[in-house]
Amino acid sequence: MDRNELKQRLLDAKQAGFSDAHLAKLWGVSEVQVRDLRKQLGILPAYKTVDTCAAEFEAYTPYHYSSYETPFKQLTADGEILVIESEVRASHKQKVMILGGGPNRIGQGIEFDYCCCQAVFALRQDGYETIMVNSNPETVSTDYDTADRLYFEPLTFEDVMNIVEAEKPLGVILQFGGQTPLNLALPLEAAGVRILGTSPDTIDVTEDRERFNQMLNQLNIPMPPGGTARSFEEAQEIAERIGYPVLVRPSYVLGGRAMVIVHDEKGLKRYLETAVEASPERPVLVDRFLQDSIEVDVDAVCDGEDVFIGGIMEHIEYAGVHSGDSACMIPPRTLTKKTLRVIEDYTRRLALALNVRGLMNIQYAVFGIQAIGQRIRGTADLPREELDRHGNVYVLEVNPRASRTVPYVSKAVGIPLARIAARVMLGRSLKEQGLSTTTAQVNHVSVKEAALPFAKFHGVDPILGPEMRSTGEVMGIAEDFGLAFAKAQAGVGLPLPRPPKEGDPPGRIFCSVNDLDKQDLLGVAQPLRDLGFTLVATRGTRDFLKRNGIDAEFVYKISEGRPSIYDLIVNGDICLLINTPLVEEAKRDDLALRRAAVEHAMPYVTTISAARAAVEGIHSYLTHPGEVRSLQEYHQDLEKARQG
Repeated sequence: MDRNELKQRLLDAKQAGFSDAHLAKLWGVSEVQVRDLRKQLGILPAYKTVDTCAAEFEAYTPYHYSSYETPFKQLTADGEILVIESEVRASHKQKVMILGGGPNRIGQGIEFDYCCCQAVFALRQDGYETIMVNSNPETVSTDYDTADRLYFEPLTFEDVMNIVEAEKPLGVILQFGGQTPLNLALPLEAAGVRILGTSPDTIDVTEDRERFNQMLNQLNIPMPPGGTARSFEEAQEIAERIGYPVLVRPSYVLGGRAMVIVHDEKGLKRYLETAVEASPERPVLVDRFLQDSIEVDVDAVCDGEDVFIGGIMEHIEYAGVHSGDSACMIPPRTLTKKTLRVIEDYTRRLALALNVRGLMNIQYAVFGIQAIGQRIRGTADLPREELDRHGNVYVLEVNPRASRTVPYVSKAVGIPLARIAARVMLGRSLKEQGLSTTTAQVNHVSVKEAALPFAKFHGVDPILGPEMRSTGEVMGIAEDFGLAFAKAQAGVGLPLPRPPKEGDPPGRIFCSVNDLDKQDLLGVAQPLRDLGFTLVATRGTRDFLKRNGIDAEFVYKISEGRPSIYDLIVNGDICLLINTPLVEEAKRDDLALRRAAVEHAMPYVTTISAARAAVEGIHSYLTHPGEVRSLQEYHQDLEKARQG
């Protein structure tokens, strides 16, 4: 076909909504080839302004969207040409483009939107014109008064490049929107776009297992043994070499989707047959799962010379619960000073080795540690010589971007990490911003708890695991851990029961734990009895408690008869449910109990570590009158302590 016919067909396709990527797939060529052809033919989008005044008055809102509308004819000195008019007003200020997080969904939290907004506020304050690109209208970053300009566009290579060519920004910031914009780093850089902050090559190092392992070996920083598998046979070989249980996950998803803990070869085969399909293009990561370890998250900012650690967060649940779902605390309370020094050292060395410019999140596993009130059962999971050589701190994952904990850390320590990182990306050092290589100190306790959507999904098991399910988070803040934890639970709508007062009917707490947790249950059950609660348990747990001198009422399982524990929950006779099944052995009765707790808004815990935290939270009601202080008051106290 001739050039004019080709141009008309391609214009028709774009007006019908076909993306460059879709056309490339249909034609058997690359997306870049389609893009180049489209530009050669002069088929470019125009940007229109969202009319918020319904044409009654001229709209001045900075909302824009792309259109391949029918061109109109315009007479010029060179003759008649086709034109699609753009409604974006010209500007001569230095511009910075920030890519948002895209649609809200389970697995990618709204916390990334906070980071985008903080970056906009900082850069506007510094005199830059800010351009926000996001396709989600239900966010603060898409409010009319947040950025100077907002483009309601999909976060794809085609759409972002179109805006870059129209606006010609100083550079593009990717690391505040989560994994979605990070996936565009390499293609944008290849197209000549200046990526502000951490380089795409650094991002690739952290996502490429082989390159990442090589860097860790050079730094003498350990990570759990593992490998990358492109078939079941490769996964089987890795699992047999490193030993079960193993953590298996695709290498191409976010939020821990399709991540599971596999305990044997049968489970591994079932996972690879039903959950994911391993291939050279989509390999599967197989890592040794460190049982009985504590997970730790670290958020830091690096400018290439100094590394500022905003917060070291100790998870309350044992390793195996996704960091987005796990409750955590600042400051850590069971980690030794030696362990904290190791974590700080690893964080700084990793940030400098990766040449990070901006935010970075690192997840660690502290393995074989005797934490307060915890009984360590599995210190032989790794060879003794490996523990002796490396100590007990292992790197699980490094993300050279903003994490979903940045808002929590920033509010807990009173330092806006995202604003600081945005300025670092534009060339301002940490020292210029009054910070240096140090770790933020606090004199109060902040507990983050996840908001989980189980009440909206009928029949879904609310047990926590390596796949992220939360849709938000809250923070409880107080002078001690117990009260902070209790406030966090109240914040997610599951307030802990208060100890019964004299004359009140005793509150009844149900306990049913797996055999591995029974010994640890004693440290939970006795304090609850001392606080005046009545314990209720099924046969196995009741008999175990009785053998250890702790009274508990017997109640039937659902399948044993009536009245069962299910009846007690439905009738409102239980004020707290403690149920810790082994994930792969979660029986129908246990699932029904957890669903009943969710449907009747009853507080429940599914790990023994969370049960211990609940005991401390309940006990705090006796020692604290429930005083309330504003976040600003806590921050003022921190500022005084830092200056004095």
